[in-house]
This record gives sequence, structure tokens and C-alpha cells, in this order.
Amino acid sequence: MKNYYQILGVRNNATLSEIKRAYREKCKQLHPDAKGDNSKSEEFNLVVNAYRVLSDLRQRTIFDDSFLNKIRQKTKPEDAFDYYKWLKSRDDNESRAKFIFYTLMRGKEDEAVEEFKRMQMTRSDFSLKDWFTREDFMDYGYILAEELVIRGEYYDAFILLEQIIQLEYSYSYFYIFFPEVIDFTVAILKKNIDGVISDELALDVYERALDLNLGRTNDAFFLKKMGDEYERLGDRVTAGICRQESEKLSH
Repeated sequence: MKNYYQILGVRNNATLSEIKRAYREKCKQLHPDAKGDNSKSEEFNLVVNAYRVLSDLRQRTIFDDSFLNKIRQKTKPEDAFDYYKWLKSRDDNESRAKFIFYTLMRGKEDEAVEEFKRMQMTRSDFSLKDWFTREDFMDYGYILAEELVIRGEYYDAFILLEQIIQLEYSYSYFYIFFPEVIDFTVAILKKNIDGVISDELALDVYERALDLNLGRTNDAFFLKKMGDEYERLGDRVTAGICRQESEKLSH
């Protein structure tokens, strides 16, 4: 992994202003158009990528976590404490929750997803948000939801995003990445539920979505889809009610 701080020539705890200033200086030195010299284009691209990561709070947090962990792995003695093995051997909810996010952020996404799904199915009292700060749960929970979507686990992804949204609503101010969470959730609801998961699960998802305050237009969409689901399940009366409510919200 490249050391983006070293590429920009700044400290690990550099402020955003320092990062921007260093980026501008590097661009002046390396931009291919500046002197008509393309020999440093690769170095320039590294600078651009370093700035893209370090200027974004979420990406910088993820980079710091991953990069510093790699440094620790290279420098630790042979008999150093193995946190991964220790977490894996424990069966309490806190350790399982930390194991999921620990593996997620260290290139073991499949293991993280598998463990999350196992805990969801076997323990009704299990919740990731019980063991992390609001910011960590939102950041890492969002990344886990992305991994679930990649694997076609849309129902589980929605349930996780629902928890993130409900947690955020409990605060008097929004976390910086909350709009991104909302957009991701709505995209799943519109593209990856109807006709993708079972009608029963789809109904559960759309009913839950109505409680998330995602706006009249989205609520009208969810109600219309609920009407379609009830129609397929043979409940035409409820299907008609849902469609009527959808029409009201559409006007």
C-alpha cells in the first residue's frame, strides 16, 4: 500500500488545509502540462490519487486504519498478541461484532459478511450498533452494506442501512456522510427489491421503508410496489388500498 502522506510530503496528522497546500505545490512541480514534460505523469497520478483519498474524511479514516495496521504487522515481534485469533475464538456478542468490522477492514470481506449473516440468523439480540461509536458504526456499517449488495444480499443490506438511518435520526444534527447513506438505501429499494427477493420479504422491506421518512415521492413508490406484492400474493383488497394511498401521495 502506498503511503499517501509521504507522497504529498505531509505529516500523518496534517490538517485539510496543509493537505490542499501540499497538493497544489506538487501539481505545480509535476503536472504534465506545466512544462510539456510527460516523464513524471505516473508520479503526478500518484499525487492526484493521494489527494483524492486524504481530502475525503471517510476515505482518509479508512486509509489510516488500514495503513497503520499494515505498519504494525510489519514491525510486531513473532510472539506478539494476535488480535484476529483472539476475537475469532470468543463467542460473546461484543467480540463477534468487533470481529466483523475487524475482518471487513483488513481484506477479509468474505469472512466479515459470512459472520454478519451467521449472527443475524442465530442471535436475535445481536446488533452491531451496540458496540461502536455512532461514527464508526455508520462508516463501517455502510462499507459492510456495500459488500452485502455486491454479493446480492439486498435484504440484509437494507436492514443494516435501516439501523444506520434510525440511529442518525436520534441525533439533533446529521453526520457528514448521512446523505450518501440515504441515496444508497433508496437506490437499493428502487432497484434491488421488487422481483429480486421474495414477495414476503419485499413487503417487509417496503413497510419498514415507510417509517424512514424518505419523502412523499419515495413513499408513493413504496406503496405502489406494496400493491404489486399484495396482488401477487392474492390479496387484491390490500393491494387496492396501497395503490390508493400511493396515488394520494403522488398528487
